Amino acid sequence: MGQLFAVEIIYRGVFQKNLAKNICRGIVLAAHNEGRPGISFGRYSDSPERNGIPAKSFAIVASDDETLEIGMAQYMPKQVDVTVVLDDTLCKGMEPWAWAGLEPVNRTLKPGKTLIVVSTESAASLLKMIHKKDAPYKLGVLKGIASFSGMWNYKDDHTDMRVLGAIGKALPELFKVQSLEKYITEKLKNPAKVQSALMAYQRLTVTDVKAGEGNQEEPFSWGLPGSSKMREGVSIVGAPQGGPYKNPVTQEVGGFRPGRNEKLKKFSARTMRPVIDFQTCTKCTLCWLQCPDSSFDVTPDGVYDANMEVCCGCGVCEAVCPVPNCVTMVSELAFGDNASQWEAYAKDKVAYKAWLKTKIQNVPQRAHGYRYRGQYKEEIPAALEIANKA
Repeated sequence: MGQLFAVEIIYRGVFQKNLAKNICRGIVLAAHNEGRPGISFGRYSDSPERNGIPAKSFAIVASDDETLEIGMAQYMPKQVDVTVVLDDTLCKGMEPWAWAGLEPVNRTLKPGKTLIVVSTESAASLLKMIHKKDAPYKLGVLKGIASFSGMWNYKDDHTDMRVLGAIGKALPELFKVQSLEKYITEKLKNPAKVQSALMAYQRLTVTDVKAGEGNQEEPFSWGLPGSSKMREGVSIVGAPQGGPYKNPVTQEVGGFRPGRNEKLKKFSARTMRPVIDFQTCTKCTLCWLQCPDSSFDVTPDGVYDANMEVCCGCGVCEAVCPVPNCVTMVSELAFGDNASQWEAYAKDKVAYKAWLKTKIQNVPQRAHGYRYRGQYKEEIPAALEIANKA
C-alpha cells in the first residue's frame, strides 16, 4: 500500500457547507498537479446540517489509485493528518450524532500532526476549550473571524484560499505550495486569491501541544445498548415531566424545571449564549414562552434561568426581552463550562453582578449565522482587515 493522506474540515452545517466543500475540492485539485489521485466528500451531522449543527467534510489524497480505493472504502477516515476547524467555538467539541456523545475536535488527529483553527484568539485561549489528547500534536491558528461566506449566495472573502495555504504549510507532503498556486492560477484565474493563499502559508503560527495538555474534562458519551439488550417492541422513551427544584442557598422548593432527554445536548452548536441580569428581570415570561427549545428553567424565586445544557444560542430570548440589557448574547469563547447562572446569582449576588459586568462590557460582535442570507458582503471588510493585520 502506498501513502494515504486525509484532511477533515469541521464546519458549522449549512452556514459553512459550501466553504468546506470548496476547501476540500481545492486540496484534491492541488494534489492532482503533482500526479496524485484524490477525492473529497461530506458527511451529514445529526438532523442533517440543521441550523448550523457541526458537520464534517473530507479530502483524501493517495500516491496511487489502488491506495485511494482502499481509503475510499471507509465511510470516513478514522485518522487524519490535518484537522481544520472553521469556527473556533466548535473547539469545545462537536456532537455529530446524538447517540455518539461529544467528540473532541482533535480525536482523529494523528500524533504529531496539525489542528488548524480559524480564530482571532491565541493558542493558549483555544486550548482551554480543546480536550486533552494522549499524544502530542501541533495547534495552528489562522487569524480570521468565523466566515459564513458559504451560505446560499456564496460571497467570496478568500477564507478558502487562506485555509488551503495553511494546510500546505502544515502538511507539505500533501501538496507543494507551487502546486496550490498552479491550481488557483489555472482553475480560478484570480491573482488576488494566489496572494491570499501565499500570505496564509507564510503567516500560519504553530504551537506544540504536549500529551495531556488542554481541557481536562471528560466529554460526555453514551453506551449504546446493542441488539441483545434492547427492549421488545418499538418504543421511544419519553422525557420525564419535570417539576420544582431547590434554591441552593435557602433550600426553598419552587419554580419548574422541565424534564429533558439526557442524550440530546445541543450546546455544541452554540456560538453565543444568553447572559442574564436577574436583578432587572421583570418576570414577564417572554423568554420562557418564546424559546424554541424550552431552554429556560423557572427558578424558585420566579426569574428565568437559561439551561446551558439545552440552549443552542439562537438569540430569540435577547430579541424578545423588553428590558434593555437584561438578556445579552455573549461569545461562547468567554465561557469554560455550562454552569447555571442563577445558582451563581443565588449564592452571591454581589459577585454575580461583578461577573456580569465583565461578560457584557465591550461585547465584541459575534455572528451566529442565523441572520445571514444574502447580505454577507457587509462582513467582508472586517474579515479582510483582520486577515491583513495577521
